[in-house]
Parts: sequence; C-alpha cells; structure tokens
Amino acid sequence: MSEDKCCCHKTKIRTEKEYKDLINRLNRIEGQIRGIKNMVEKNAYCPDILIQVAAANAALNSFNKVLLANHIRTCVAEDIREGKDEIIDELVSTLQKLMK
Repeated sequence: MSEDKCCCHKTKIRTEKEYKDLINRLNRIEGQIRGIKNMVEKNAYCPDILIQVAAANAALNSFNKVLLANHIRTCVAEDIREGKDEIIDELVSTLQKLMK
C-alpha cells in the first residue's frame, strides 16, 4: 500500500451559522426516522407510517436544497472566479445524481 495520502476528497469550512443550521436539520430528520421506526415496531397503520416517511423525505429534500444553495454560493462561485471551470462539470454531475 502506498504511503501517499489520498487527496481526492475535498473538505469545506462552514460558518458557525451554516454548520448549526445543517446539524439542526439533520437532528430533526434523525428524530423523524426514529419515530418512523417506532411506528413500525408498534405496528402502526400503514398510511400513517407512509405520511411520516413522506415528511422525512421532504425534510431531506429541504436539507439538500439548503446545502446545494450554499455550495453554489461559496465553493462553485469561488472556483469559477479562480478559473477552475471543472467545477461546472462537477456541479452538473451532482445535479444529475440528485435528480434520479
């Protein structure tokens, strides 16, 4: 195995506000998922579970929208200003994956 470190994973420094918002959203989603699991364990009625799953999906979609908007405003804009046009291909690829 090579001694070289893998440098293919980028990181992002987030503001405290952005970090807290994302973590709060994830904590709420995690709570929703635990609630759904609890409903299954307690043999809740299927439509009631499905409604909660739809709410969790909506929360995840909202999380993605916030994260994507922040990414475009910061990482993508900065890379374009620096002439790193490959960020556009990365963004297009990411959007294609999100729209499956």
